[in-house]
Amino acid sequence: MNQTDTPQNIIYTVSKLTTALKAVLEENFPFAWVTGEITNFNVPLSGHYYFTLKDDHAQISAVMFRGQNRNLKFMPADGMNVTGLGRISLYAPRGTYQIIFEYLEPKGIGQIQIAFEQLKMRLAAEGLFDEKHKQKLPYLPRKIGIITSPSGAVVHDIIRVAQRRFPNIHIQIIPVKVQGDGADKEITSALELLNRCKDVDLAILARGGGSLEDLIAFNSEIVARSIFASEIPVISAVGHETDFTIADFVADLRAPTPSAAAELAIPLKHELMQRCQKLKNDIIASGYNRIKAFRDVVDRLDSRLVDPRKHLQENRLKVDDLSFRLIRIAKNVVARKHELTSWWADRLRIKNPRSQVLKIKDKVDILTYNMLYYIKISLNKKRSKLEAQGAKLFALSPAAILARGYSITRTLPGKIIVRSSESVEIGQDLDILLARGSLVCRIERKSINGQKDI
Repeated sequence: MNQTDTPQNIIYTVSKLTTALKAVLEENFPFAWVTGEITNFNVPLSGHYYFTLKDDHAQISAVMFRGQNRNLKFMPADGMNVTGLGRISLYAPRGTYQIIFEYLEPKGIGQIQIAFEQLKMRLAAEGLFDEKHKQKLPYLPRKIGIITSPSGAVVHDIIRVAQRRFPNIHIQIIPVKVQGDGADKEITSALELLNRCKDVDLAILARGGGSLEDLIAFNSEIVARSIFASEIPVISAVGHETDFTIADFVADLRAPTPSAAAELAIPLKHELMQRCQKLKNDIIASGYNRIKAFRDVVDRLDSRLVDPRKHLQENRLKVDDLSFRLIRIAKNVVARKHELTSWWADRLRIKNPRSQVLKIKDKVDILTYNMLYYIKISLNKKRSKLEAQGAKLFALSPAAILARGYSITRTLPGKIIVRSSESVEIGQDLDILLARGSLVCRIERKSINGQKDI
């Protein structure tokens, strides 16, 4: 090999060098466990997770494709410390290397616990845990559906407590898986079946204690939403008294243990029988008391009743007495009316209308004469006054003035009265009104204050 063929003298294109480096990285680091803190977390429309993994001294770009991240039980976020398994690769278009994660889990706290807390916060924000959505449990359920494993001790504990509290209560067992793959779907299907059939009044979701991994089905979102959507009240009795699941928060009532769930759901039969007997005795005693009270009322009314014949005799006497009083009152009324009529007849005779008419006629004649006399005097006064006013009016009228030799001069056209020689022009036509007739003249000359042709 000559000098130009040595590695130091080989000239690479950018693509070839990048491809070579990518091959070196992928061959030497097919898979690697990496731990660090997430920053710049981003989820585009494609659904892939893009973020940067860093520690105190360095950082590396990371990606987790949608096919892998949909299996995660938690949602990554900025500031979260994680550990994951991935492949080292180089992204040629940008010339940057990155790690493609196949598996990811929180560091320090378990993945299941993270998923539990995130789901709990999300469902709480949606209102699935609110008390206003809780249904009231039936006081004495006609039929109870138990959703649990048929082979565990839970179902036997519930049946034992139920038979002790109410021996002949109707219980229906819906067998499901309570852990493992598909357990959440079986629980959801059992709840949907009870709601479709509508033949139970109460559902109890139960299983024994276990680790957080064992209770994962009761912390799933589909089980929580099926409990929330159930029209049948649901009691959650999952795990021991210290265990809490998402199902406990969504259910209408949480029981600390399956046995406690049976005690909460089923009343004591002998207590109910005692109460029924007490209510029966109270009803009987109340009935006897009411009958006695009615009997006392009847006795009081009976003592107040009188023989009808006695009533008839009393009423007959009362009618006779009222008849006598009515006749006496009528006679008195007739007598008073007769006296009043005689009195009015005497007054009418005294005040005969004919005499009154004659008196009024004489008075009218006198008033008529007086009225005509005063009218004649008033007319004479008015006539004298009218003549005097007429004379004054005639003396001031334009016709009288004209008759004394005066005239009225008016312009033509317009017929405006001329009061000054300044208001007319030489050659202008004038209309002169006389006592008899009028003249039309033309101005030949005019003067004012002795000055001519002004």
